[in-house]
Order: sequence, then C-alpha cells, then structure tokens
Amino acid sequence: MSHLPQTLRKLTLIALASTVLFTQTAWADTWKCEIPQVAGYDYVGCLSEGLAAVKKDRKYGFIDKTGKAVIPLQYDWIDSFNEGLARVKKGGKWGFVDKTGAVAIPLQYDIVDSFSEGLASVEKDGKHGFVDKTGKVVVALQYDYANSFHEGLARIKKDGKSGFIDNTGTVVIALQYDGVYDFNEGLAGARKDDKWGFVNQVGNIVIPLQYDWTYSFHEGLAIVKKDNKWGFIDKTGKVVIPLQYDNAWIFHEGLAKVKKDGKWGFIDKSGNIVIPLIYDTVHSFRKNLSEVTQGNEWFYINKQGQRVY
Repeated sequence: MSHLPQTLRKLTLIALASTVLFTQTAWADTWKCEIPQVAGYDYVGCLSEGLAAVKKDRKYGFIDKTGKAVIPLQYDWIDSFNEGLARVKKGGKWGFVDKTGAVAIPLQYDIVDSFSEGLASVEKDGKHGFVDKTGKVVVALQYDYANSFHEGLARIKKDGKSGFIDNTGTVVIALQYDGVYDFNEGLAGARKDDKWGFVNQVGNIVIPLQYDWTYSFHEGLAIVKKDNKWGFIDKTGKVVIPLQYDNAWIFHEGLAKVKKDGKWGFIDKSGNIVIPLIYDTVHSFRKNLSEVTQGNEWFYINKQGQRVY
C-alpha cells in the first residue's frame, strides 16, 4: 500500500502528458500547423517557411524542422517568417532578419508588420509608411496608420479619415471614410456616417453604405448587420441569407457559424441549417473540423455534426 501514492502520481502524470500531447496534436492537425518535436524550450511555434520560433528564459530564436538551432535565442520578441523575412524585437525596437539570422533591416522602428506583397508597414515616432525588403522607405512615414497590402492596395489613415494607396504610395481611394477594411475578393468594406457598404478597387461604391456593421467578403458572401440582426449578402448586394440571427461570422469551408437564442450552430450558403444551434461556443471549420463547447464539455465535430474527439 505504501507504493500506491507514487503509482497514482505516475499514472496521473502519464495521463496528463497524454492529454497535452493529444491536444497539441489535434490542434496542430486541425489548423494545418507542423510543430517540431523538440524538448528544452518553454515554447515551440509552428513551422513557417521552414523555421519555427522558440522561446527559453524569455528570449526568442528559431529552429529548423529537425530541431537544430538556426537563429540564437537573443530577441525579446519575434514573429513567423513571411516572404523570407521575420520581424524581431530587441531593446524596444523592431527590425527584420533573414533565414540565416542576418539583420536584413536594422532594428530601428517602434512597430513593424510582417511583409505582404513585397512591402512591410513600419512606424516611427507615431507615423507609418512602408519599406521594401532592402529596408528602403518606398512610402514615406506620413500616415497615422497603415496596414499591410492586400490585393495590391493598403488601407491608410490620416487626420481621422481612411482610404487606400497602391505600392508606389499613390492614393487610389481618397481618404474620405471613417473606417475601411482590407480588400478581399475584389471589394472592401467602407464606413461613413456610421453606415457600412462596399467599394471596389477604383473607389466606386458598389454596395450602398446602409448597414450597421459588415466585414470582408469570404467565399463569395459577406456578413452584414442591421437593427441588431445578422445575415449575408452577395457581391451584387443581394441579401441571400436573411438578417435573422443574433450573431454570425464569415464562411469557412462552405459553412458559417450563426447564433440565435444564445446557441450556436452552422448554416450553408443557401441558408440551410446543417448543424443545429445547440452549442454554447463554436469555432469556424478548419480542415473539416470545428472546436465546440456544450455545457462543461469541449470537443471537435465534423461537418455532419458528429462528435469526433
């Protein structure tokens, strides 16, 4: 009997380790994320362009798929590689390194975004602009805000108004809106006088500014809100799923999560309920799986609504 507590402790540790491994494996598989299997770090991130971020004793670096250290643990913060460069922070300043660890753009900025379409948004002394991969400033640091490029345009803000520039810095859509979203599937959400609609890439309003809220188009449809009810429109502005839900989110893999009377479920693009609204929380489908909660239970379901693990 004297060995029972120790045995129980061992069994408990094995169970906990198995649970952690299962959860990490399930998460990584669901979100299409490959994590190097290596010990000795406080944190190991997903592989991106062949390298994964790691952390130990509050310092960050990068390892390859085999677990070999490629960039030493020396930074206060880092992000995944994107378009061949990764943003890194040290001593309160941000810059970029390449995959050998060489500093490609000096750590001199207060904020930087990852590279997108060959350019990265950078901020210094409260002003934003863009640099190329050599570190050359191609759009002067003059804006109060500048987001990454999407579909050839970047949203910028100055003196409380938002618009879009191209990769030469030319203003393509005048800074006239109170808020805008990034372009996606050829259109961008735009807000003026507390109403949202959509503009195309030359600045024409193609869906009138009439909604209380909206978001970018995904899989051909956009979520819209009016009078506290949510539904979906197509790119002509036609309401294809009536505004009847208490909450909703964009389509992923052909399904969108919707909420009514405090419960969540999923609909298809025709508005049919394919998974009943019975869950307390749900996540959008990724790789045919959705993480859901029901009461005190947390698990995954497939697109038929079946519990898989």
